[in-house]
Amino acid sequence: MNIIKTALIVLFNSTTLMGSIVSVLEIVGMWGIFKKCGQQPWKALIPFYQEYALAECAGREPEGRRLYVLDILMTGCSIAALYLPDNSTQELVVDIIAVSIGLAFIISLMRVYWALIEVFDRRKRWIILFMLPISFLVYLLFGWHKDFQPLWNLQDFRDNEANYFSSSNARALENGLTVNITDRSVRSLFSKTYLLRNIHMYIKPGSMVLLLGGSGAGKTTFLNAVIGYEKANADIVLNGSNVYREYKKMKYEVGFVPQQDLMRGSDTVLRTLTDAAALRLPVDFDAGERRQRVDYVMKLFGLLPIQSNLVDKLSGGQRKRLSIAMEFISNPALFILDEPDSGLDGVMARELMEQLRSIADQGKIVIVITHTPDRVIDLFDSVIVLAKDANRTGRLAFYGGVDEAKEFFGKDRMEQIVMSVNRQEEGGEGRADEYIKRYEQSLVTG
Repeated sequence: MNIIKTALIVLFNSTTLMGSIVSVLEIVGMWGIFKKCGQQPWKALIPFYQEYALAECAGREPEGRRLYVLDILMTGCSIAALYLPDNSTQELVVDIIAVSIGLAFIISLMRVYWALIEVFDRRKRWIILFMLPISFLVYLLFGWHKDFQPLWNLQDFRDNEANYFSSSNARALENGLTVNITDRSVRSLFSKTYLLRNIHMYIKPGSMVLLLGGSGAGKTTFLNAVIGYEKANADIVLNGSNVYREYKKMKYEVGFVPQQDLMRGSDTVLRTLTDAAALRLPVDFDAGERRQRVDYVMKLFGLLPIQSNLVDKLSGGQRKRLSIAMEFISNPALFILDEPDSGLDGVMARELMEQLRSIADQGKIVIVITHTPDRVIDLFDSVIVLAKDANRTGRLAFYGGVDEAKEFFGKDRMEQIVMSVNRQEEGGEGRADEYIKRYEQSLVTG
């Protein structure tokens, strides 16, 4: 007898009196758990949705979404099996799919149970009881015994979430960059997930700014929001013009150099920059003006002696300078670079950063992400530190001068600052929320 039909028989037997009692006791236990955790208790009555609500109580909402989908798929397999002939190829395929889905469901459910045990501050061995046929007793204990209380409540989470929005917008000035990001979010099947929230700052012209933050802190999302590539609920004003509302005009004022260059190896340096000029410069530039701009940029980045060389034959440092020159060809007011020094040795990285410093000194705003900031920190004017808060949302933990950043975090090096805001499971100190709150308080108190 195949696996699906065996599962259907077990499911049918669960409708007996004893099975019904067990199901009711599980619902009663979930009702109590949901009530303690600030979840709406009636959700325990809804098939498929029960596991999602339980995952929310455990702080594992993404896992809950997975459980919801897997539960529906398992039911679909069960229904399909009813209409397939015994011992057929189709039945075998459905069996294999059902087993795979079932294993994925069990793994996700164990993760939710594990997290729920942590929320209720119980020992890890409770996971064994959750996986046994007496799990309904565990639900009842967690839901109704007075000694079983959660460490946090969904309502507290939502109250804190509401407080994370700030009305302390930076004032937009005629010159420089003003960033007022209320939030950047994405919607899922069940909820809205915030990627960024409450980031406000003003950067004056002629500034070279270091952007710090651990993995997942939202650095790339922040930059994409600033340049308008992924719009947020925000006002981004560059030299008096709104980047979002005047995007067609402002795209020439923003240069972005990604970590990986996008150049054809069979083209020469001159051809690469000529093509970039045709794409990046406004249409009212004639051929002579474009060539003049290309010559100027090649001279600025030391590319004139190698203008006839193929891109494939360039050294790592030369390729970096060329990729930066391609974006600088439009003479942007805001210049953003994602790890421009990656793969370069200390001397070459230093030379490249000094060139960026000279660009900032022309009255431009240069924002740089680098994983080795301390070797060039003397070239920067200010530091932006992004960090993930307790809700795993990218927040502003600090913005200010380099020396002010060291004093604020009590650290001597930028890499130490990153470690202080990284989560403990990422090898950091896990103090992100502390610094986020302290920075917001410093804005209020002046």
